Amino acid sequence: MVNLLARLWEVLTRRIDGFLLAVALAIVGIGLVTLFSATEQSVGRVANQATSLAFSLVLMWIVANVPPQTLSRAAVPLYAAAVVMLIAVALFGTVVNGSRRWLNLGVARFQPSELMKIALPLMLAWYFQKFEGRIGWKDFILAGVLIVVPVYLIKRQPDLGTALLIGASGFYVLYLAGLSWKIIVGLAVAAAAAAPLAWTHLHDYQRERVLTFIDPGRDPLGAGYHSSQASIALGSGGVVGKGWLNGTQTHLDFLPERHTDFIFAVFGEEFGLVGNALLLLLYLLLIGRGMMITAGASTLFGRLLAGAITLMFFTYAFVNMGMVSGVLPVVGVPLPLVSYGGTALVSLFIGLGILMSVQAHRKLVAT
Repeated sequence: MVNLLARLWEVLTRRIDGFLLAVALAIVGIGLVTLFSATEQSVGRVANQATSLAFSLVLMWIVANVPPQTLSRAAVPLYAAAVVMLIAVALFGTVVNGSRRWLNLGVARFQPSELMKIALPLMLAWYFQKFEGRIGWKDFILAGVLIVVPVYLIKRQPDLGTALLIGASGFYVLYLAGLSWKIIVGLAVAAAAAAPLAWTHLHDYQRERVLTFIDPGRDPLGAGYHSSQASIALGSGGVVGKGWLNGTQTHLDFLPERHTDFIFAVFGEEFGLVGNALLLLLYLLLIGRGMMITAGASTLFGRLLAGAITLMFFTYAFVNMGMVSGVLPVVGVPLPLVSYGGTALVSLFIGLGILMSVQAHRKLVAT
């Protein structure tokens, strides 16, 4: 019996990166504790998130046990499926809070943009692996088209924040594939020059968010309400916080979207600077481990995919924390592994599974 259990444990853990999983579960644990407070001690919400976590862990294990070369074969169909679902959202998606972002599957709602977080880097990594050693400017142009299509569809929902961040994940693959710094600088200059034109295509509420970011006192009870209340919550937490379940901004209903986009403000108010420092440390450990896996990847496909996924974690955490603390405009981006949302949790743990697959393949090649 002991040998059987030992064998089962070895099968379950042989392709799992224990450090990466432990750090991710620590962040999720913080998220569940904070979610319980943010939702007025709603056991149902926490149970739903825990159920999503269990499902996410199963998918992570499955993906971790799939060799990277097998994952590469899924790139084209997965990307195509994600684009088709984004088109389906545009045609008959479910509208929530004025945005059409979800597909109603009967038993649950599904957000295809979450699938695209994985599908786009996977597709680009597969493409550049296919032409490894002879990548030219035409390949970067085609890759740019592959990025623009989902970014445009997601932006129309409207979900500008997710569109920009998914576009960033695609850019990371281009950069890691060898995109020239001259081209990067040229694109940055072109983007700056096109800013006035882009401004005219923003929705009114998006313009207000930018203007409020520039002038926080512009509309404190309107467009600037979210940002000002989040800043108050973070500041009132002080060094050690007000204590779990004791956040006044949270429990007096001053803080909006406190279980999703602004959950970091809830955490900061209740656990203070010490808690924030711990959470930042955990994210740094997660990202650092991801970059180590990226650097040690045995193939171009693995390096591009692992790098993009790791930098995606960094970007989402940085943008959410920056948004909540007032150093970036409000763009509606959840805090990875902490904010409430089953689909987002699933996509993030699939990303962790991919990192583990790349790491396990490197060990296999080394032996």
